[in-house]
Amino acid sequence: MTTVAVRPHTIEKAVEAIDARRDEVVALTRELVGIPTVNPPGEHYQACAELVGERLRRRGFEISYVRAEGSPGDSDRYPRFNVVARHEGAAPGPCVHFNSHIDVVVPGEGWTVDPFAGVVKDGRVYGRGTCDMKGGLAASIIAVEALIDSGIDLPGTLEISGTADEESGGYGGVAYLAERGWFSKPRVDHVIIPEPLNVDRVCIGHRGVWWAEIETKGRIAHGSMPFLGDSAIRHMGALMERLEHELGPKLASRRSEMPVVPDGARTSTLNINSIHGGQPEPKEGLPAPIVADSCRLVVDRRFLIEEPLDQVKGEFVEILEDLARDRPGFRYALRELFAVEPTLADRDGPVAAATARAIQKVLGRPAQFICSPGTYDQKHVDRIGKLKDCIAYGPGVLDLAHQPDEWVGIDDMLDSAKVMTLAAMTLLTGAA
Repeated sequence: MTTVAVRPHTIEKAVEAIDARRDEVVALTRELVGIPTVNPPGEHYQACAELVGERLRRRGFEISYVRAEGSPGDSDRYPRFNVVARHEGAAPGPCVHFNSHIDVVVPGEGWTVDPFAGVVKDGRVYGRGTCDMKGGLAASIIAVEALIDSGIDLPGTLEISGTADEESGGYGGVAYLAERGWFSKPRVDHVIIPEPLNVDRVCIGHRGVWWAEIETKGRIAHGSMPFLGDSAIRHMGALMERLEHELGPKLASRRSEMPVVPDGARTSTLNINSIHGGQPEPKEGLPAPIVADSCRLVVDRRFLIEEPLDQVKGEFVEILEDLARDRPGFRYALRELFAVEPTLADRDGPVAAATARAIQKVLGRPAQFICSPGTYDQKHVDRIGKLKDCIAYGPGVLDLAHQPDEWVGIDDMLDSAKVMTLAAMTLLTGAA
């Protein structure tokens, strides 16, 4: 890449100008939170995409709205809208893309404030999605606007996207766009995803995930004569016993070299998402006295970069086949729901290194390189877009995501905006 001369004083002014935008980043975060883009089912995506698009259109960006027609969940009632904003620089050069998802999870119970009011108190903005990740989206917009307003004749291109459905896999968002070239070279060179992973951390990847549904099968009979039937729930209990006492200890003994946080996530994990057995119970009255002929279990297996996906699946199949051989009447069906391999970017790659140097400059301390316990849209940029120079960096504390009284710190948004400004400037100009 050709280095473009940028005076240090000019860089400092661009960064310092972000402090003057404190009220602006708060107002933008509140506006974004005020649109309840709850997923599922995927509400108000178009309104949120248009809020982002219209703001950036006024700043000279070329705006594209992309509906992910035919993607999971897309319908005329709940269309999967995405926005991509593009700003061409003064000369040819690389493209730096900031990608944020606009969907949020359901608020749930336990809030002490209105989850969609964007309440401001004690240096924080509260609301569903403030942390995960509308605060990051607001910070990236402020960062890019400050960079454009700096007056530097920047080469290359700046892009910002607001995408759908990350909370449900990203198939109506980044995956859909990546399949159509929006996250591949030569269009894009570097991607920063402002997920809430703490303001001094550079996230270079994530563990893998395998979701599956396991059904045990039985034979229906009258509940007063269970010996005439075969309970699928009892068969599921036998499976649960094996998972708890056989597979569980194996997973707990494995540890990754990836810097996954928190520390407990450096081991393999298994979560039982849900279990459904027998006949549905009526809201009123008593259930039917029936032996369950079906029981379904949904498992969420998070695995390490050291574990092949075939091994992850094979460990379940081995237990199921053992039970089918040794337990009378045991029958099962296994259905894969979702699978993503672990992702790991190069910590010495351009985007990770530039962001780490920016953290040192802004915060005065070294950046931590980490990996996420769960997946995020880097998986699609990497797997589908074949673009390896992608990291996650943004404001917010990961532990607050999906919690009641979720919040993002205002100072953290400003600091992360400064980091993103410096990182983008380095990637575009080569100036350290």
